[in-house]
Amino acid sequence: MPFGKRGNIVSAGKARTATRMQSPALLSGRIFDDRGNRMSPSHARKGNTKYRYYLSSALFNGAADCAGSVRRVPATDIEALVIQSVREHLKPAQPIDDQSLVETYVARVEVQPTQLIIHLAQPERSDRKASAETSLRIAWRKARTKRHREVLLPEGALRQNARPIRSETRATLVASIARGRRWLDELATHVAATAETIAKREGCSIRKVNMTISLAFLAPDLVKAAIDGRLPRGMGVARLADLHAAWSKQHQMLGLPAN
Repeated sequence: MPFGKRGNIVSAGKARTATRMQSPALLSGRIFDDRGNRMSPSHARKGNTKYRYYLSSALFNGAADCAGSVRRVPATDIEALVIQSVREHLKPAQPIDDQSLVETYVARVEVQPTQLIIHLAQPERSDRKASAETSLRIAWRKARTKRHREVLLPEGALRQNARPIRSETRATLVASIARGRRWLDELATHVAATAETIAKREGCSIRKVNMTISLAFLAPDLVKAAIDGRLPRGMGVARLADLHAAWSKQHQMLGLPAN
């Protein structure tokens, strides 16, 4: 084989590897439907917004009849649930970023209509708890793509003009709330942990770390409204990260009724 051609092949292989390493699809290669089909990363765009999904590979191969009972799942929601569940189960003694957590401890995720089955990997130095229980069953149900939502309305707003938060914004917000709670717990339990060390590990600014942690202090009903998609449009991470710590004042600042 000519050297130049071989060099091109090697370069192409490295490029593909680098692309996989930089891919935001944390569960790529590890998530399957309930008929054993690998679920591959995919996305769709609406305007300037990108929506990420995992799709059953049976659909890509033109064999829709062979796909599992759940053919497509929202990537951000599934990733956040898997990461949160694994962290709560293992309770890592040392801080570990999401990608390393998945690569080290998650062997396979099976998507079923009412639950996710997370098969835990067995690292060389796994603890007894991880060895004793090799899978987690997490209650889950795919949200309907078209459903009526009772959107929380600011005072004086008309119901017919209500528009719910965008699904991608909702997914980002819910994931950020979970991340903020995890980072707050890290600061509370690890003496050496600071906003600076978290920012360095996550590759982001200290300001972003502080904004994300502030989401851990949101009122429970606002968190539930975010998860249910009932917040009005325009209320994303930037808007909610700048609220007062007191729950009653949060509703006042947003102009929303307190439950």
